[in-house]
Amino acid sequence: MSAAVRVAEPADLPLLAAVERAADQLFVPLGMTDFPPPATPEQRAAAWRVLVEGRPPRGFAVLERVDGGVHLEQLSVDPAHGRQGIGAALLAAAVEAARGAGADRVTLCTYADVPWNGPFYARHGFVEVAEPTPGIAALLAHEVELGLDRYGRRTAMVRTV
Repeated sequence: MSAAVRVAEPADLPLLAAVERAADQLFVPLGMTDFPPPATPEQRAAAWRVLVEGRPPRGFAVLERVDGGVHLEQLSVDPAHGRQGIGAALLAAAVEAARGAGADRVTLCTYADVPWNGPFYARHGFVEVAEPTPGIAALLAHEVELGLDRYGRRTAMVRTV
């Protein structure tokens, strides 16, 4: 892992909601304003792994295991610290965590055309999935149930490790 990225400690978990709320504000100009509440510290603690950058955290990545791979459930960086490589460092650490766990891939679901979503991940070696695994297909279907597709095309992406 990058020196700045580490596995979250229990004391970090309550601080992630503020990072998430700040990152959500990037979507407001796109018309997205009905954000679900941030996950609780207890919900974050139940994740397979949570990675953070900074003390206090300036960004975080939530990782789960899905269909034998590692799934990037969420990546959020406080915009006050944006464009400093924090997102890239968290992605690299997620790939390293997947490799260390014996997974052959990292997957994610994102907006295909939002510049800091699909194009960002593509610059870091992720490609759109033509045929999602059952678990990823279920995640995409759940996003449609939540109405996330009303803001733009949702896609699954994968990077082999």
